[in-house]
Order: sequence, then C-alpha cells, then structure tokens
Amino acid sequence: MAESEEKPSPPPPTKEELKLALKAFRKRLNLTRLDDESRLGYGPMSSGGRSGVVAITPPNQFSPAVWQELARQGKLKHAGGTMYELVGP
Repeated sequence: MAESEEKPSPPPPTKEELKLALKAFRKRLNLTRLDDESRLGYGPMSSGGRSGVVAITPPNQFSPAVWQELARQGKLKHAGGTMYELVGP
C-alpha cells in the first residue's frame, strides 16, 4: 500500500447517535454515583456525605469520536485519559 493512500475517515456521528450516547453517559454516571454512595459511611445515621464521582469512562458501545464530538459541542468535558465529566445541569 502506498503512503499516499489513506484510510477513509469514518462518517461523523449522527444527531441521534449523539443523543443516545449522552443519555447512556448520564445513566452510567448516575449508577456510578449511587454505587459510590451505597458504601458504608454514607447514610442518614452517619456523618453523611455525597458521592465525589464527577468523571467516568464513557460506555464503550459508542466510538471515541462520539465522545470527542460531545466534548467539542460543550456537553461533556474531557477530564484526562479516557475520562469525561458532564457539563452543566
């Protein structure tokens, strides 16, 4: 294969794919936070405390290009490595 031949770039993610990916990200983040809060030491009879989880590795059902596009749009923030965090409410 010659150097001038390049692999065609994959098509950009569709709006529907971005919407589904963001929904899956929110669900994974909420489940991760609930799991963290269910440890001993949290609860109404203890000193309390909320989950400190703010960034997660996004679901692998979607390509990295989807997460990069959501970060470019300002809906997610790249937190380093493979971690992303939710922006805004």
